[in-house]
Amino acid sequence: LQNDHKALMKQVEEALHQLHAREKEKHARDEAEALAEAMSQNQSLPQAFAKVNAVTLGSPASISGLQVDDEIVEFGSVNINNFQNLQNIATVVQHSEGRPLSVTVIRGGKKVHVGLTPKRWAGKGLLGCNIIPLQR
Repeated sequence: LQNDHKALMKQVEEALHQLHAREKEKHARDEAEALAEAMSQNQSLPQAFAKVNAVTLGSPASISGLQVDDEIVEFGSVNINNFQNLQNIATVVQHSEGRPLSVTVIRGGKKVHVGLTPKRWAGKGLLGCNIIPLQR
């Protein structure tokens, strides 16, 4: 009876070792796939040309949800292909006063769309945020 119990426990132990080994392999495979997917998503993100480095509370930029450290990919008609300097953005803002602009930013590794309407408010400018060009 004692020998049967020992043999049975040995079988259970071997089965548990195999089960955990398979789980460990599966976990490693899943991690590798997740890492590969994250890398491909990062590569598929469009390239930013400017960055928001200040947003004033209560401003049109703040109300629209623009945040500090957002990297700008598209600002109305301005994108990486036609951006030369910040004057491009200023021109779009002046011509769009009172009309919503589509702004696409990269925030935390994800692409985010923001509807921003440049308008006069209590503070300086039409946006209430500071944008700096990115040196790439």
